[in-house]
Amino acid sequence: MFKLLVFALFFAASAASWGGTVSFRSTHVVVIDDTTGEVLLEKDALTAAPIASLTKLMTAMVVLDARQDLDETLRIDTVDRDTVRHSRGGVRVGTMTPRRTLLELALVTSDNHAAAALARCYPGGSVAFFDAMQRKIGALGLANTRLVEPTGLSPDNRASALDMAKVLQATQSYPLIAQITSQRTREVLVNGRPRSVHNTNALVGRPGWEILTSKTGYTTDAGRCLTMRLRVGDRMVSVVLIGALAESSRSLDVQRIRRWLDGEAATRAAEQAGQRASAARLRSTPAA
Repeated sequence: MFKLLVFALFFAASAASWGGTVSFRSTHVVVIDDTTGEVLLEKDALTAAPIASLTKLMTAMVVLDARQDLDETLRIDTVDRDTVRHSRGGVRVGTMTPRRTLLELALVTSDNHAAAALARCYPGGSVAFFDAMQRKIGALGLANTRLVEPTGLSPDNRASALDMAKVLQATQSYPLIAQITSQRTREVLVNGRPRSVHNTNALVGRPGWEILTSKTGYTTDAGRCLTMRLRVGDRMVSVVLIGALAESSRSLDVQRIRRWLDGEAATRAAEQAGQRASAARLRSTPAA
């Protein structure tokens, strides 16, 4: 459905040849051409590793699959607090807000309370949400993925970079996810009052970057993580970085990928221009 077989075939045949093209500081990397499924760049892309808040892309898809009323008002409860790392960030307990806003907070600011509340308010509760999450993993063919909760706080939420690229591909069927994550800032309603929130991916909205879907993640176990679909020239690509030790390392990897893609785009444009010129010369040459 999402070129999963193409991914696997390209990867199995070609992964070894691309590993040394670009040097990465992230532990796990994959860059894929969305149209052909070709693996353009990779580093240890088949090994499962903690993915932190990249989990929330799967959470959002499972929630949207249930087709619940996005305008229904939900309440943040004490059970939505972080019991894994005991972090204090997130929308406050007692907050009343629409389900749509919880999706926006989970995807844009990576709010853990919002993601937990979305799972708790799933039809049938958290147990039914977990079952639906496992079915989604199977439906997408995520061979190296294990998710045990909706936020990414648990180090047991693990996936390979290649699996996360498949998740990115799957988000193409969810226009709301792209709409939410491709904006630099969003206005949301919290307790009936407007609040401006900012995307955790600083590249979103930056001149020269056409990012269609994005999600960042960070825990001490997962390191700095990033997934994004972007357009470079005439090519749509999916980029996954997992396990960078620092924000600067992840940023350097992104810059190296972009330079490589820009170089590829320039080469492709030059080749296409040459082909057009050759075709024009052939058309203008008189028949013998």
